[in-house]
Amino acid sequence: MFRQALAGLVCATALTTPAIAQTYETEAGAVALDPVVEGLQFPWGMVFLPDDSMLVTERSGNLRHVAADGTISDPITGVPEVVFEGQGGLLDVALDPEFESNRYVYVSYAEPGDEAGTNSTAVARGVLSEDRSQLSDVEVIFSQQPKLPSTLHFGSRLTFDNDGYLFITTGERSDAEFRVQAQDLDSHLGKVIRILPDGSVPEDNPFVDTQGALPEIWSYGHRNMQGADMHPQTDQLWVAEHGPRGGDELNKVVPGGNYGWPLLTEGTEYSGDPINPPQDLPDDLVEAERTWVPSPAPSGLAFYTGDLFPQWQGDAFMGALAGTDLIRIDLEGEEVLGDEFLFGDGFPHRIRDVTEGPDGALYLITDADPGQILRLSPEQ
Repeated sequence: MFRQALAGLVCATALTTPAIAQTYETEAGAVALDPVVEGLQFPWGMVFLPDDSMLVTERSGNLRHVAADGTISDPITGVPEVVFEGQGGLLDVALDPEFESNRYVYVSYAEPGDEAGTNSTAVARGVLSEDRSQLSDVEVIFSQQPKLPSTLHFGSRLTFDNDGYLFITTGERSDAEFRVQAQDLDSHLGKVIRILPDGSVPEDNPFVDTQGALPEIWSYGHRNMQGADMHPQTDQLWVAEHGPRGGDELNKVVPGGNYGWPLLTEGTEYSGDPINPPQDLPDDLVEAERTWVPSPAPSGLAFYTGDLFPQWQGDAFMGALAGTDLIRIDLEGEEVLGDEFLFGDGFPHRIRDVTEGPDGALYLITDADPGQILRLSPEQ
């Protein structure tokens, strides 16, 4: 496991990013937070391989293999061309549910368009070589339409359910002239996408038989979802979503659901101007499970099922960018009871992603250059 293999590395390596406290007091008791990997360039997504090593994306366009001793590989070849600008770049990474037999790896990224300056979220899959040095047979299985001249709000989280369906979160590209398309079923902007691993559309998607609708759409009316995970008890998708100025949301995603953006929000424009709802709102808007004002800017979402923190089993964890923290969502089944900001004021790092490791610890990515992977475990 990372804990044992990296103990010497952590002690021997001088930090080149802001120092962190070693322990924090939480409602579950004292926890230890240790850097276990350093020197990444704006890391964004991570996934554990069967041997407990990791694949990590760097927004600059590199996919890296991180060995259990903390060694960071040269860039894995075969990764598609990305637009590394604004919030764009190489974003999330996921393994196929049958990875041990087919070795498929999925990456989301900002894909350049045919017209200069345009781009959109895309997802490609390829076969990871046994030595983890290259992706082969790479194919694009989803390409968000339309492509637009924006470098904001790509969404881009990837997660599979227990039936092998791939869910993709997209953003609505931010600008007022674009964001209205979050309500349009002939646009991929501001949507959750549900496809099969080869990119084909499941026959039971909610809008397959709706004239003019894109059949990949699972839900709509979203702003910018940068966290996604399946609830461990229900296998239902939950997403963490950036609101505008205030109004960040945690949403339980139902097929065909309309989550309201940009018609209705608890937030305001970044200027402070109100976002006034229209007189005639749809009567079927889905309410958020939790909202935050002011915005912590959530990124990454993981339900905890491990044994290291028995008090936290069934809870969810979100990274926070503006809030520079890790947020625990206190859950009883699917009922949100409250939240806990674990590290408090003064924590120096934007947390981009969070995942549960095979050892039951929580692993966090810091959004920086150089960026780190941090390990959260009970204090010994």
